[in-house]
Amino acid sequence: MEDLKKSLKMPLFGNTFSPKKIPPRKSASLSSLHTLDRSTREIELGLEYGPPVMNIGGHCWKFEDGQWITESGGHTSGREVQRLKNRNVQLEEENNLLKLKIEVLLDMLTETTVEYHLMEKEVEDVKTQHRRKK
Repeated sequence: MEDLKKSLKMPLFGNTFSPKKIPPRKSASLSSLHTLDRSTREIELGLEYGPPVMNIGGHCWKFEDGQWITESGGHTSGREVQRLKNRNVQLEEENNLLKLKIEVLLDMLTETTVEYHLMEKEVEDVKTQHRRKK
């Protein structure tokens, strides 16, 4: 039995598995700013770096807690945002209606084109039969 086991072993593969050593990974960040202390970072980046701020259409917007908010408090801008949301919904509905109308028109055009080609083929067939009779 032992002789049978030895004869069935595959000579190409060894009994041990030894993978190659993996080289160490490079540093995730090439920037050295994260290693600097607070005072050095303030010198490098500026004294005060806060949330992003932008001015659009006379309204000043500030990005806080994952949302853009107005710095003026937002009572009038809240109404404006609601008006814009309603307008957006209205335009989306109008867009969907126009898409549907385009689909219907394309279907009608396809049907008319098919009917035209069928009629054209019938006319050609009638002409061919008429020529053969003469």
